[in-house]
Amino acid sequence: MSKKQETKDKKFSTSDTGNIAELSFESAYHELEQLVAQMEQGDLPLEQALELHTRGQQLAAHCAQHLDQAELRVKKITSPPA
Repeated sequence: MSKKQETKDKKFSTSDTGNIAELSFESAYHELEQLVAQMEQGDLPLEQALELHTRGQQLAAHCAQHLDQAELRVKKITSPPA
């Protein structure tokens, strides 16, 4: 089965994917990619599209937070001692 077909077959809702705060960056990013692919198909009812959009915004914010934390760690590691 192709990745596109898997995405089409897997329908997400806010109730079946769990707590975002518990997701790793990779898991959140993967779910976000799948939500975007599903929404790009354009065949969702309005209410479900709005739910997925909200979930996508939350996932994007979660990923951004992970990236910010990683950037701080890299800066701490690479900055010269004071």
